[in-house]
Amino acid sequence: MDARLNPFALPTTAKIIKHLGAAGKVVSDSTLPAATQELVKIRASQINGCGFCLDMHTKEAAHAGETPLRLNMVAAWREATVFTDAERAALELAEQGTRLADTPGAVTDEAWANAAKHYDEDQLAALVFLIGLINAYNRMNVMIRMPAGDYEVGRLA
Repeated sequence: MDARLNPFALPTTAKIIKHLGAAGKVVSDSTLPAATQELVKIRASQINGCGFCLDMHTKEAAHAGETPLRLNMVAAWREATVFTDAERAALELAEQGTRLADTPGAVTDEAWANAAKHYDEDQLAALVFLIGLINAYNRMNVMIRMPAGDYEVGRLA
């Protein structure tokens, strides 16, 4: 399968990707744990059906030392015993922040309060913007049908 367009080859989209990447760098450089960041990106990408992002983030997470067991359990995180309470809170926030149209009031006060028990305000802000960024990437990649499977670790770092 070929992408509908190459976003890296077009001047406008290349600029957009550059700016989104700069925002992503701020999040990745924050004190929000790197493992949590990858888990959140994977979960949102699963929900949104973004194969390109799943390919990228599972490979990047594995390269950074994430275990195959945890990577395989992200979709069933509620039943899995391999995630910390903090990671579970982040995954819940990611799910609710990704499925905004599915729930009146979108992100519940309970999910927010649970995340706030585990993350300080700066980390919460990083988490919110991470969820927004990965959802933006997911939606763009799904619309242009970016192919998945041949991502090489570090290619878009």
